[in-house]
Amino acid sequence: MRYRLTARHFTPSERLKQYVQKEVNRLERYYRGIIDCEVILDEEKLNKIAEIQLKVNGTLLTAAERSDDIFKSVDLAVEKIERQL
Repeated sequence: MRYRLTARHFTPSERLKQYVQKEVNRLERYYRGIIDCEVILDEEKLNKIAEIQLKVNGTLLTAAERSDDIFKSVDLAVEKIERQL
């Protein structure tokens, strides 16, 4: 699986990068045919947004969540994409 992390409007910490990588790797437990994974993190005034885009056998699955904490947003987006797999 190819993996890309994009951060908009902020620079992610190493801890956040490692956390996102670990959570994304968990997705392969549910489906081994994931071709590409892009995680987009965005920081607006009070909202921290995590969006995950997975390419699976020619289909694009997308999940986006927002909260006041970027780690929580990542967790919620991963849960949402797990349900789609």
